[in-house]
Amino acid sequence: MMRECLQFLIEPAKKLKIRLKESRKRVKNVKKEPLVESQLFIMELARELNRICQRSDVLAHIWTCEDVWPPHVCREFILSLASMLDNKESPSRDDFSVEKRDWKGHLLSMLEQGGEHDMGPSKRIIMDWTRGLKLRHPTGIWPGEPVLLMLDDLETQWKRGRLPNLLSAMELLIWAVLGEHLEKEAIPQLWLLQTQKTQRTDTCYIPHIVWNWIADAAVEVYLDPETANPSLVLCDDNKRMRCGLDRREVPNHGRRFNGWSCALGSEGFTSGRHYWEVEVGDRDWRLGVAKQSAILQGYKSLNVQTGYFTLRLERGGELKALTVPPTPLPQSLIPQRVGIYLDYEAGQLTFYDIRRRTRIYTFNETFTEKVYPVFGTVEIMKELVIRPAGIRDPCLCPGQCLWA
Repeated sequence: MMRECLQFLIEPAKKLKIRLKESRKRVKNVKKEPLVESQLFIMELARELNRICQRSDVLAHIWTCEDVWPPHVCREFILSLASMLDNKESPSRDDFSVEKRDWKGHLLSMLEQGGEHDMGPSKRIIMDWTRGLKLRHPTGIWPGEPVLLMLDDLETQWKRGRLPNLLSAMELLIWAVLGEHLEKEAIPQLWLLQTQKTQRTDTCYIPHIVWNWIADAAVEVYLDPETANPSLVLCDDNKRMRCGLDRREVPNHGRRFNGWSCALGSEGFTSGRHYWEVEVGDRDWRLGVAKQSAILQGYKSLNVQTGYFTLRLERGGELKALTVPPTPLPQSLIPQRVGIYLDYEAGQLTFYDIRRRTRIYTFNETFTEKVYPVFGTVEIMKELVIRPAGIRDPCLCPGQCLWA
């Protein structure tokens, strides 16, 4: 009797067991795609760097085939690294950037010719570099505690699926090796500057130690009522604004927006690092900085040619950087809370998704005049809010922070 009662459980269990056996057979019979030369080279490079850098095993995931990069990513990485090494092997703290050859053009022509063509010279440059490192440092190189903390963070995020690969970890170790003569605390900052020179989305996650350094540049930013479009309603604290139903009666002068629904910040910047955070609406907003010489009146395009460096969300689903022409950004990058980071001397204005702690976009520019924060919205119900400088979001660690 009991057996008959449990029959409804036994039969499905048998069928599940059969299906599991069949799936294992299928997986066993599926042939893995053979690795191409560029992928094998990246694996070997990861093995060499793993030997050179002391107390760092994060790259073992690469040379054991746990993290296999797509061939085009491998080729781009090889060409860019070889170009950098060929131009300047040892960066200084003041000038960490290097002049690169046209490796992107080389990559495009190489792809047209079949992918793996003519990679030999670039590979030789890299392998000569690693051999030289082993000769100069037979016992290895100590990358420094900040770098090790960043590597742990990147590895954790990769295991959680927030990073597609460990390319950023390999880049970090390379910067650590190239900057072996620099202060160890400077390497994460230099890594940030270098990674933000590109718009790759596979390196958009910001490790905790770097995020803290960015947030240390937080400043109080207030809206300037004298520049606000008459259609905007500003709160008394000049930290919040929305679009009103009627235009206000205000003096119309040259330093007031009378076309676009925008306002400037009350204070401008001519040097240093500055960071502020903004809670945005769901439909339409504009954030960034404007040059002091930028024209505020009328409906002329607010892009880099007219002195504006901004991101804009239109119609709730179109996020773009207002370059010329505009640079469309994936919908997956649309944030609800935006961090804006200005490094005046480095010539970088970067936008972050605070909740996901990822980079959205970076303007690389040489600033030569005062720039002001700029804010825009056409939303009537939801306010655009500038957050106080002292507030920080909690760490992304599920328990006690590992990197505090």
